[in-house]
Amino acid sequence: MSLKWNSKILLAKIEATYGVDATPTAAQNAILAKEVSFEPMAGSDVSRDLETSFLGGQGSVPIDLHAKLSFKVELVGSGAAGTPPAWGPLMRGCGVAETITAGTSVVYNPVSDGHESLSTYFQVEGTQHVIKGTRGTCTLDLSSSAIPYLNFEFTGLFTRPTEEARANPDLSGFMDPLPVNNANTPVFTVDGTSLTMRSFMLNLGNEIAPRFLVGEESILITDREDSVETKVVGVDLGTFDPYGLALDQAEIPIVLKHGTQAGNIIQIDVARAQMQRLQGLENAQKIMEWPLRLSPIPDAGNDQWTLTLT
Repeated sequence: MSLKWNSKILLAKIEATYGVDATPTAAQNAILAKEVSFEPMAGSDVSRDLETSFLGGQGSVPIDLHAKLSFKVELVGSGAAGTPPAWGPLMRGCGVAETITAGTSVVYNPVSDGHESLSTYFQVEGTQHVIKGTRGTCTLDLSSSAIPYLNFEFTGLFTRPTEEARANPDLSGFMDPLPVNNANTPVFTVDGTSLTMRSFMLNLGNEIAPRFLVGEESILITDREDSVETKVVGVDLGTFDPYGLALDQAEIPIVLKHGTQAGNIIQIDVARAQMQRLQGLENAQKIMEWPLRLSPIPDAGNDQWTLTLT
């Protein structure tokens, strides 16, 4: 029987102990995703390279097997202030802490230690892949006239797939998104200056390291280099001067607020972002635009950016 790609089901749950199956369920841990890509047996093939008296292939041995899973999730709140969104566990699996203030807010920020991991189930028809010890990275993408997205890339430990009964996922925790536009995105400032924004991307920049040693098989987040890329309409230098900011190695704040109703307000704050050199100018509808690049800089540590839901 042919397996229908559109039948896929994705589940994810935080592990209490690294690499121990958290057994996510379709009723509580289903993920509403799009553009899913799956590499079930990433790794290497080691040739045996035997010396024989005849010509011919010798086959190979697969080693360091792991799985890679990437997909998009709509960036939208839970609908209730102080209630984590359904995609919250995915962010936590990217080296990010979740702080809940009941009835008020949920705040995400990067952390350097104590990284959590996910057990991820990926099912196509009845074929189920269980991916344990999953960790990854994410890019927040808010582009004008489009749905805002969280772009995830996960890596986890390989297990042999099995045939299981089809799950019935409950996706009711995922709210309808708001497009990025002038009405829904009321605040975007760089160094306190309101700029006209075409696109904004915050890349967590996690370095993912699969480790396969005697006594240890794990997926680690070993480093991080966050970055911001945004395209804005160019203005006179008296209003905003990206050239001078880059030359001065200035560290400036960025604020982006999306959504206007409680329970679906998302705010990205970068307290100290170093302006990078401007590498080009762009023509959009015969209007000059600046492709700006900025590097978030920690202050006390683990505070280079926050994602706040209210």
